[in-house]
Amino acid sequence: MTRAARRWVVAAVVALAVAAVAGFAVRQYMAREGGPLIAQELPPVDPAARPPEGVRIRVQVLNASGVRGQARRATMELRDRGFDVVEIGNASERRDSTLVLSRAGEADWAERVARALGGVPVEVRPDSSHYLEVSVLLGGDWSPPPGPFRP
Repeated sequence: MTRAARRWVVAAVVALAVAAVAGFAVRQYMAREGGPLIAQELPPVDPAARPPEGVRIRVQVLNASGVRGQARRATMELRDRGFDVVEIGNASERRDSTLVLSRAGEADWAERVARALGGVPVEVRPDSSHYLEVSVLLGGDWSPPPGPFRP
C-alpha cells in the first residue's frame, strides 16, 4: 500500500471514530435531558378534522393575514391531515379573522377543514367558477399549531 493510500485510510478511520463519538455524546445528552432523539410526538388528530375515508376534498388556501408564509404553513397542516390543497396564494384583501368558505355546497367538508385549522368560522358561499370544494382565507388571528415546522 502506498503512503498516500495509507493516509486516506487513516483519515477515513479517524473520521468514522469522530462521528461515532459525536453520535454517542448526543444520545447521552438527549437521554440525560429527557428529550426526544428524533422528533416530538404529535398529539392525536380529531377524526372530524380529516376528510371522510375515500373522499377527496380540494382546498384553496389564501393568505389574507399579510404574514409571510402563512398559506404554506396552513397548506402543510391540511395536507398532513389528508386534504388536497390544489391552490395557494395571497388574497386581494387583508382580514383580521380566518374564514373557511364552502364552495360546493358540502358544509360538512368545510367544517372538517375549519376543525383542522383550529375551529374557525365557516360560511356557505357556492361558487362554481372554482374547481374545488373549500376556500380558506387566513386572517391575522390564525397561527400554525405548536410543534416542529418542516420547511
